[in-house]
Amino acid sequence: EFLVLTATRSGEARGATWDEIDMGTPATSATSATWTIPASRMKMRRDHMVPLSKQAIAILRDLHTITGNRELVFPGIGNNQRPISENTLNGALRRLGYGQEEMCSHGFRVLASTTLNNLGWNADVIEAQLAHQDKNAIRRIYNRADHLTERKKLLQSWADHLDALREDKNIVAIK
Repeated sequence: EFLVLTATRSGEARGATWDEIDMGTPATSATSATWTIPASRMKMRRDHMVPLSKQAIAILRDLHTITGNRELVFPGIGNNQRPISENTLNGALRRLGYGQEEMCSHGFRVLASTTLNNLGWNADVIEAQLAHQDKNAIRRIYNRADHLTERKKLLQSWADHLDALREDKNIVAIK
């Protein structure tokens, strides 16, 4: 669920450490909570700040009671100094009934991008959330916008949309 809510790469989520997470205070968590992934773990080798939705914070608060005394948010079972493996995530999808050709953990990024674009969100904001580099080399050099305010709204809206799908409420058909 955390992977789906944050639209991050599975390796970034699997390697998350508690010191990267700022859940804010209970009164401000919906507006100030962030997860800062260090450049060393990012594909493009730049720090990436991920705003956390109320739903993501709830998951982290629950998980903190289990792994909060360790460095990793998602430690492996055999060795809690190493994160869960890619196979753990994909194995969970298989146990849920999804075949290899239907879904993999990286597919949640595709799902988020496609759905958010179809829902009319600004493509630049979506690409910033996905930590993609602009294909235009000149724009990439000059445009340093992180769209953080918009990304906070985007991820909260995404989490609320997923809740609506789960609860089968007010679902807008995507064509």
